[in-house]
Order: sequence, then C-alpha cells, then structure tokens
Amino acid sequence: METMVSNPTIFSGRPLAPVRTTGSTCNSRRASCFAPPPDKLLLHRKIIWLGLDSSSSSIRRKSVITRGVTEINESQFFDLVLNSDRPVLVEFVANWCGPCRLISPAIDWVSQEYKDKLTVVKIDHDANPRLIDKYKVYGLPTLILFKNGEEVAESRREGAITKVKLKEYVDALLESISVT
Repeated sequence: METMVSNPTIFSGRPLAPVRTTGSTCNSRRASCFAPPPDKLLLHRKIIWLGLDSSSSSIRRKSVITRGVTEINESQFFDLVLNSDRPVLVEFVANWCGPCRLISPAIDWVSQEYKDKLTVVKIDHDANPRLIDKYKVYGLPTLILFKNGEEVAESRREGAITKVKLKEYVDALLESISVT
C-alpha cells in the first residue's frame, strides 16, 4: 500500500499528514481505502458513511459532532460569538497542529464543565483566514474569550496548556468578567 502526500514543506514548513491511502488491493467500495481505521479517528467526531458518490468513485461521508466542542466558520462567527448573550471561549486550531491535538481533550472537558457559564467553539485556522487576520492569531492553539461581542482584555492565550492550568485560566477569566 502506498501513501500519497503533497510536498510537506510547501505551505507551512511543517510535515503534513497523508492525504489519502491507495493501493492495488483498494477498491472504491471499501471505506478503509479513504479514511483511517475507526481507532485512529478523532474522539470527538463520528464518521457516517453514506455510500458511493454518484459523481465520482469516492465514498461520501458526513462528519457529526457527537460530544465536545462545536467547530464554526466565519459565517457563523457573528451570530454564535459576537451576538452571544453569554461569554464565548474561542479556540483557533489546525489539523496539522500537534499542540492543538494535545489540548483537545482538555478543551472538550472545559466545554462540559463550564457549559452553564460559557460557550466553547473551535475555529479552523486554515479555513478561516479573515478571522485569523482580524484577530491576529499568530500561534496555535490560541484561546480568546469574547463577552458582549468584544475580546476580553488579557484573555488571549497561545500554545499548549495542561488541564489544571486551563482550569485556572478559565476560572480567572470568568472571575474577571464576573460570571459565577
């Protein structure tokens, strides 16, 4: 079996994950040809196979959030973050970012632990360049807290963080904006 990848340093200077796996024993009806085995999938996503796409020989699939943090895009940002009546913790992430994957379980935990006090959303860095430029996101992962449509002063946090430090960070932010 052969793995096809693009030049890993063209776009970001960092190695990219394989795009798809092919091989002589692969046929278009086997789901394993187009996706990693189920034990390699992200924990917060469930892949639902819908069958063959009539326009190509690839298998259509739909990604569904089963638990954890909702991923939003630029078009949803205004309604879900800026017009929210409660504080929103925004995590800027990318699929190729190791520290983003590292803190993902802790962010999922925050989403569940603080669900009565705060909303948590993720924004894909690569798919939302205007938001990245507007909020000057230079490092990943980046956490920013928004309240009443504004970025809370000194709420920006870049890089990986432990669950304990993340809890301290969120508690301090909620205390600073008087949400208890």
